[in-house]
Amino acid sequence: MRASSIETSTEALAAKLRGEYGHLDSAELIESLVHSELGGKIMMTSSFGAEAVVLLDLVAKVDPTIPVIFLDTRRLFGETLRYQRQITEYLGLEDVRIIKPDSGDLENIDPDDMLFTQDSDKCCEIRKVLPLQKALKTLENAGFKGWITGRKRFQNAHRESLEAIEDADSFIKINPLLHWTDTDIKTAFLEKNLPPHPLVADGFKSIGCMPCTTRTQDGEDARSGRWAGQDKTECGIHLPSASSISHLN
Repeated sequence: MRASSIETSTEALAAKLRGEYGHLDSAELIESLVHSELGGKIMMTSSFGAEAVVLLDLVAKVDPTIPVIFLDTRRLFGETLRYQRQITEYLGLEDVRIIKPDSGDLENIDPDDMLFTQDSDKCCEIRKVLPLQKALKTLENAGFKGWITGRKRFQNAHRESLEAIEDADSFIKINPLLHWTDTDIKTAFLEKNLPPHPLVADGFKSIGCMPCTTRTQDGEDARSGRWAGQDKTECGIHLPSASSISHLN
């Protein structure tokens, strides 16, 4: 199928699903879409960051076999890597797929691991965007259509216009926590006794790669500690230009 045809059919399917299930959220939205036209072909991406366990818990209760894609950029905090293993076992996740940047790209483009100081967008591209594109292409070839994300409207201005169900080229993006607030997240942690990321207690509200993540001050939005001091709020994996994977082999 040609790329334009894929985009048209995905857009139409997203609109249809949005009309039928767009009013739902949380586990109800996930469960409904698992049993809809998407069948069992749904996966999710997770950073295993500050708030990630809340969505992972919802997904695990619906179906612990749903594939979870975890990007190990090779610049993550050690605490995040340990937390990923802890939460995988704690929730009984059965299919966590750890993907990493291409070693050739790192050697050729960022041999001294300092690219983030010169071009943070390029650094994100080789460490996050490109590895995820390859993983998505593999999933697309296996028939996967649904992509669950943990994005929420309250996180920053860029995400205020998100919808519960969106089209992203050949995937249907699903945002079960779309309307959740910071209070909702904190309540879920307490009511479900979910293990927190160890860096949260140290002032980190949003946790990405170590060089580009700082503590967040009171009153700042949840992602203000990411790429602090730069005109950058997204790594690129959820931007339109990064989700176009039809050209990959």
